[in-house]
Amino acid sequence: MVSHSDKMPEDDVVYSDIKFTKSEEKATCYRLQAGSNGGSKVTWERAAIAVLSALLTAAVIALVCTSYKNLQTMEYLQQLTALNKNLSERRCEVKTHNTMQEVFPGSPVVNATEPCSKCPQGWELFGGRCYRFSTHISPWEKARNECRSQGGNLVQIDSRMEQSFLMQKVSEKMNNPEDMFWIGLTDSVEEGRWLWVDGSPLNTSLTFWYNTEPDNWTDEDPDGEDCARMGEQGQPGFLMCWLDKSCKVPHRHICEKQVETGRLKCV
Repeated sequence: MVSHSDKMPEDDVVYSDIKFTKSEEKATCYRLQAGSNGGSKVTWERAAIAVLSALLTAAVIALVCTSYKNLQTMEYLQQLTALNKNLSERRCEVKTHNTMQEVFPGSPVVNATEPCSKCPQGWELFGGRCYRFSTHISPWEKARNECRSQGGNLVQIDSRMEQSFLMQKVSEKMNNPEDMFWIGLTDSVEEGRWLWVDGSPLNTSLTFWYNTEPDNWTDEDPDGEDCARMGEQGQPGFLMCWLDKSCKVPHRHICEKQVETGRLKCV
């Protein structure tokens, strides 16, 4: 029989073993918890750094975009300022022109920053071209040579505006219904094929023949009427005033040439 005293040491050993084992488990648990908390802390710090990096990147992008927009706005404002300055200068030029016209009607205004156009004495300026209306009469070919000797040629009409200008001038200068002016148009090379003095064909959609002209009438000249003249006395608004005539008949004529350009020389 085992006595009660004999059992006690055994129980003590078992209890001691059990207590030591729980202490180890508790220490192990502490180590696990410490390891777990350290890992979580490292993960949180990395996440915080990533978030901060993303925010910093977004801030840099926003700053760049804002700077670019501000630069565009500044360029746009500079363009508007330049445009406003140009418009102001133009308004000033127009105002000066109007003032000069009021004080000296018909006087030209010179722009000091741009070349001006002028014509030689005895020539009239219109649409960037110079025109001379002769005061003497001559056959068509001689009239053409005279224009060439002065650096131009018989007039070539390219628009209704030009025709209107010439008709107004001719109407004012005519002394009688037959006091017409030669223009640079002829069908002497081929009957019915009208050419300008530079060799270009007449634009059939831009002609100003009077009534049934051209009719190539042969009563005065068996060779017919191969040259064009213009004129209608007392009707400056009347445009249909071209008539064909024998090139041998003497008439006044209209010469045309390029304008002369220069700075501050217009009078």
